[in-house]
Amino acid sequence: MSDAINTQLDLELEKRFRKAISIANIPTLLMVLVQLTGDQSWLAAPYMPSRARGLDDNDSGGLPEDIQRKVRTAAADAVIEWKKGKPVSISEPSADLLTRMISISTGETVPENYGEIIEAELLPSIPRKNGNTFSGQVPDDFNAIIIGGGVSGICAGIKLQEHGIDFTIIEKNSGFGGTWKENQYPAAGVDTPNHLYSFSFAPNDWTRYFALRGEIVAYIEAVAMDYQLSKDTHFETTVLQAKFDTATKKWHVTIVGPDGQQQTLIGNVILSAVGLLSVPFVPDIPGLDTFTGRVCHTAQWPSDLDLTDKKVAIVGNGASAMQVAPAIVDKAKKLTIYARSKQWAAPFPQFQKEVPEDIRFLLKEVPLYQAWYRQRLAWTFNDRLHGALQRDPDWTDKKHSINATNNRHRDIFLNYIKTELGDRQDLLEDLVPDYPPYGKRILLDNGWYRTVAKPHVKLVPHRLKEVKGSTLVADNGETIDADILIMATGFKSTEILSSLDVLGSKGEHLKEVWDTDNPKAYMGTLVPDFPNMFVLLGPNTGLGHGGSIIPVVERQINYVLLLLEKMFENHSSTIEVRRDVFEEYNQKVDSAHAKMIWTHKGTTNWYRNKRGRVVAITPWRNDDFWRMTREIDESNYVFDVNT
Repeated sequence: MSDAINTQLDLELEKRFRKAISIANIPTLLMVLVQLTGDQSWLAAPYMPSRARGLDDNDSGGLPEDIQRKVRTAAADAVIEWKKGKPVSISEPSADLLTRMISISTGETVPENYGEIIEAELLPSIPRKNGNTFSGQVPDDFNAIIIGGGVSGICAGIKLQEHGIDFTIIEKNSGFGGTWKENQYPAAGVDTPNHLYSFSFAPNDWTRYFALRGEIVAYIEAVAMDYQLSKDTHFETTVLQAKFDTATKKWHVTIVGPDGQQQTLIGNVILSAVGLLSVPFVPDIPGLDTFTGRVCHTAQWPSDLDLTDKKVAIVGNGASAMQVAPAIVDKAKKLTIYARSKQWAAPFPQFQKEVPEDIRFLLKEVPLYQAWYRQRLAWTFNDRLHGALQRDPDWTDKKHSINATNNRHRDIFLNYIKTELGDRQDLLEDLVPDYPPYGKRILLDNGWYRTVAKPHVKLVPHRLKEVKGSTLVADNGETIDADILIMATGFKSTEILSSLDVLGSKGEHLKEVWDTDNPKAYMGTLVPDFPNMFVLLGPNTGLGHGGSIIPVVERQINYVLLLLEKMFENHSSTIEVRRDVFEEYNQKVDSAHAKMIWTHKGTTNWYRNKRGRVVAITPWRNDDFWRMTREIDESNYVFDVNT
């Protein structure tokens, strides 16, 4: 039905559309109405939605009931007419109109040039600047090696496939999924709406607004299957070394397959798709190897781990701990949480909330509704927060906040914590951070505060100092006995590509060039002296201000394709960024971060290396990075032209 246009809509189907629209998101419906009817009066009073509170979808738009009914009736009429064959009145809105529309829909002032990114994402029929395929011929025998079969590796494979470039994916696990395949701990899931956590070219019928791990893996695997990526993938295969050969101007990649045998693959280019969160971090705790019970990292959760009536201890209180603790608390006899640092967590109104069947129907049958719903989420969960993360040099209380908006958020979060703790206000001192909100990635509360307030839960605001058999010793000397020890200690996020040995054109190891934890790349993608190497989700590409990494990956791959196209046009064998361009870019990155919350003196976070430099996340707004990856300046690169 979604691909067919009927001149007469079935009465039952019409009723279903009206039923779905009766509970749909008003701010999204208004945008659909404008495009379907061409009537821009829907962007004016009395139909203008209020600003959403927090991360809520604001389904009512904050409008009176009678106005909501009018919007829903008109939207249902317009959708049904469109289904009967009436064309969309404004099929390609201008960037200026789109900026106005998203501003009205969100109830906020969106930057004036923001409509450009919406235009490109809302109208997939508009190709990237140089077209959907290369203007020149892909050289014979040209091929790429992709290291990693997670989200970024899958996206890279699909886009190379579309452009006629042969590729091979190397994946260490038995199937696709990357981080999501490995992280199997209870309640593992996204903290980004999954309607954003999906490829722009592969929408999904999600059952929850924030999907759990199983549904995410199923989606990733389904996309890989749709594009038949398995035939070009080596599973259960590890990369030992990637070395650029200056004689052949190709990459030699040494791999070990499931049979233990080594072989060398040769590729014109390599794409690292191992990501930021691929190598688990386990702190050096004296005596950890003496623990008499079971020890596991959240990223290596045993399928047979039974927590029933056990004394369980968790080390850490970041994102994984905040998900796993509420999920296991009622199984454990006693739960102890070593929370050396404190975290801010925002209310999470859609935690475990299912998408109603009628809304799933609407999202599937009306692509324009899904597109605008996604655009609203992209602003709310991505760039909406960016301005509030900039330091106000005239702000006086620099210890607790960095500007007026940040201070308001602190008050909101503090009051929320107090409410959630109920009669356990004695825990406030151990839970409320003494640094500004967003100094670390803001977490979403899925029952964390209510969990730590339970009578059989003990919060230890100290580091786990030592393990002596079954006894755990904290920094303050406090001891407990435990049967199971869970390390929710995150990943080596600053040691990007630390699992690989990569040698560039001058024989230098990338680990040494990056001094282990000080990675730098131009556009998070290119490194001088490492020609034809493209790092996906590389340095300074993560999203500390929220949002999905999938659009970031898609933008990086678009950028890589532009570079490859320029190589082909110039009949070049290699491309790399000029060192001065690389240095200037990274100076801009560091300068931008110096003005933001993440370099606040009272904050430590996984974004920063041992020097205090932010290496994991970007200082840019999403639309800024999108513009950077839409076209290239050929003078920024060095080409080795064949003669």
